[in-house]
Amino acid sequence: MATGILTAVLASDHSSVVSMNLFVALLCGCIVIGHLLEESRWMNESITALAIGVCTGVVILLTTGGKSSHLLVFSEDLFFIYLLPPIIFNAGFQVKKKQFFRNFMTIMLFGAVGTLISFAIVSVGAIEIFKKMNIEDLQIGDYLAIGAIFSATDSVCTLQVLNQDETPLLYSLVFGEGVVNDATSVVLFNAIQSFDLSHISTTTALQFAGNFLYLFISSTLLGVLAGLLSAFIIKKLYFGRHSTDREVALMILMAYLSYMLAEFFYLSAILTVFFCGIVMSHYTWHNVTESSRVTTKHAFATLSFVAEIFIFLYVGMDALDIEKWRVISDTPGKSVGVSSILLGLILVGRAAFVFPLSFISNLMKKAPYEKIGFKQQIIIWWAGLMRGAVSIALAYNQFTSLGHTQLRGNAMMITSTITVVLFSTVVFGLMTKPLIRILLPSPKHLTRMLSSEPSTPISFIVPLLDNGQESEPDQGNRSIVRPSSLRMLLTTPSHTVHYYWRKFDDAFMRPVFGGRGFVPFVPGSPTEQNGHQWQ
Repeated sequence: MATGILTAVLASDHSSVVSMNLFVALLCGCIVIGHLLEESRWMNESITALAIGVCTGVVILLTTGGKSSHLLVFSEDLFFIYLLPPIIFNAGFQVKKKQFFRNFMTIMLFGAVGTLISFAIVSVGAIEIFKKMNIEDLQIGDYLAIGAIFSATDSVCTLQVLNQDETPLLYSLVFGEGVVNDATSVVLFNAIQSFDLSHISTTTALQFAGNFLYLFISSTLLGVLAGLLSAFIIKKLYFGRHSTDREVALMILMAYLSYMLAEFFYLSAILTVFFCGIVMSHYTWHNVTESSRVTTKHAFATLSFVAEIFIFLYVGMDALDIEKWRVISDTPGKSVGVSSILLGLILVGRAAFVFPLSFISNLMKKAPYEKIGFKQQIIIWWAGLMRGAVSIALAYNQFTSLGHTQLRGNAMMITSTITVVLFSTVVFGLMTKPLIRILLPSPKHLTRMLSSEPSTPISFIVPLLDNGQESEPDQGNRSIVRPSSLRMLLTTPSHTVHYYWRKFDDAFMRPVFGGRGFVPFVPGSPTEQNGHQWQ
């Protein structure tokens, strides 16, 4: 008996090793093929990984006689605890802060208010239409969960289809909105699960709103505090005196700790780690040695890149999950109808807030260059239609138990979510780059001038021992020919929130937490005798 159990355990372990080997090999294949398709105006890494995942799923289905389509079993913990943190952190770490905070109010309008509008439209539409279609097993909480699930845009795919250097305004708006949107959707989803929805009243609605604001503010503050703590520790303890490895390790672990603390306190971990990344790039990164700066930039970018490919590869394989397709196999027409309706609701829900909120945002801005043009609004609407792994993870959470379900309504929601994710990522993702070229055919060299922030690792072309990130005054000294109006835009300070923040930052924050202009301790350098200096 014991021998039989031991044999079964060893066979299971060997099977897991084989699965992991195949999955890692597929990841390598995705990277190689993605590199070969780098110049394509249509394909990107996410679509390549999806396609390879679907093809692999077909092969596994055929070799297993139709029993299974994936090498690994879907796990929400794997997604939320291991794969999502490096992606969102790196996005905050690499984001062009000036562009992001200059458009902060618009991003919050789109990400928070817009998500609530989309949530309301998708939920009400699902209630009205799906009840008439007689979809079984769905309760009021399920319909509201559908609204939260399909209000979550795919910020990961946005990184693939928009270029931070070529379209800085669109990138900051769509990606910034995507991160806030993901956080808002997860907060909404958790609130729906925690409230008694059988007796909805004004008190319940107020509690819901209060809970949402509490989670949003608390999550942001936790991320900021974690980032500042890492900056203070590294600045005071001079890790570079002994080992740059410690600096890098502490930055990585402090970032991950902020995410896990948010999970521990039931906050929005996505929002926490995003703002932790922003704060670390503003303070902590400038306190470490030059070799640590290069290492952290590439380490965070690499971890994020691998996690993105992993997610899309798995989503492609999961599209052929035979168990759930078998449950709804006798009603294929209804399944197609549900997916089409959900896509329609997503289109309407996004249009319902992008255009009105853009109009409101434009009313608050005086300068013409700060306003969002109609063509830009179309791209913002289109680029935010993609749905991704966050939607799939929330759908599995709501409609399955440990990844399994035998309820027809639940299985239909899972398969419809997968269909919507695949369709939106491939179709909307493929068309975004050509749409930008058609609607905004501006020269690359002019659009790149709009941002004086450091370049991302993708365009990281400076020597490895160079700083990799220059201060704005240094960039202003370069002999770059710029139009006079653009020069005025970049060099003339305006009395905005950003302007007053910079004054406060220079006077109080940087002396305590370090930042640009801070020279880290390097053995053998002049700072070894004089300690840390300010330039």
